[in-house]
Amino acid sequence: MKLLRRQFLHLVAGATALPAVSRTALGAQSYPAHPVRVIVGLPAGLQPDIVARLVAQGLSERLGQPVIIENRPGAGGNIATELVIRAPSDGYLLLLTIASDAFNATLYSNLTFNYVRDTVPVAMICTTPFVMVVNPSVPAKTVPEFLANAKANPGKINMASSGIGTAPHLVGELFKMMTGVDLVHVPYRTSSMPDLLAGQVQVTFAGLGSAIEYIRTGKLRALGVTTAARVEALPEIPAIGESVTGYEASGWNGIIAPKNTPDEIVKKLNSAINAVVADPKIKTHLISLGVVPMSMTPSEFGKLIANETEKWAKVVKFAGIKPI
Repeated sequence: MKLLRRQFLHLVAGATALPAVSRTALGAQSYPAHPVRVIVGLPAGLQPDIVARLVAQGLSERLGQPVIIENRPGAGGNIATELVIRAPSDGYLLLLTIASDAFNATLYSNLTFNYVRDTVPVAMICTTPFVMVVNPSVPAKTVPEFLANAKANPGKINMASSGIGTAPHLVGELFKMMTGVDLVHVPYRTSSMPDLLAGQVQVTFAGLGSAIEYIRTGKLRALGVTTAARVEALPEIPAIGESVTGYEASGWNGIIAPKNTPDEIVKKLNSAINAVVADPKIKTHLISLGVVPMSMTPSEFGKLIANETEKWAKVVKFAGIKPI
């Protein structure tokens, strides 16, 4: 009798679960049935926002539904991240994630979410090389010469950035950590380029797209790119890692979703985004923005996010960085 009762209960439980499973499977198969929103934690017009809008256009064509970009700046991008993390796990609210989200995991001690555990990696879009540039008045034409000059003049060279905890700041702090040089960080709320061009600050680690014309016209001198290898746009400029062993730092843009988003939806989005990034017209446009188009599987992108979060945690702690 007990055995029959147990079998009956198993049958009831299975019958109860079937509708939920069927609804989940059906939802994934019919996805997307209405517009998809992508949240960007930065103001409109900045490079990641342009990247997001470019990819959204191609993604709309492949998914057959509008993909809408919604800007939610604030708190270093954490407002946007939390909004997506708290959303239903149905694939209709996604986040354009950037490298600074990995910084924030350690930079902000009061977050109500875990960036790595509470999200699902969907797709990589591109990486962003940075380039170490100096005012031409700086008596250094190579990274080793800059290091020699900086060590001979500790605390006398100003390193500009676009703000505390931003990518140019962290990329510069990694350089300081690995070389032991004493550079004075000067954060800006707007672009530091006017002061760098005027010689009021001496060095910065700028996004390639924002610095390349100044380099080509001789208004700034490039000492090295931050990527592991030289970049196609500046093949004559060495990688910093050629003289500082192990140094590598890149920004990146990708798409993540709330935890528990169905695998079928993640795979469909990954395939569609990879196709967009590989499209020759879109790829050319991305390159013109100073980024390097790149595709990954969700698991590969997840591994990168976890590794980057761990890497930049060490830099934030080394430099004692606190958000304003």
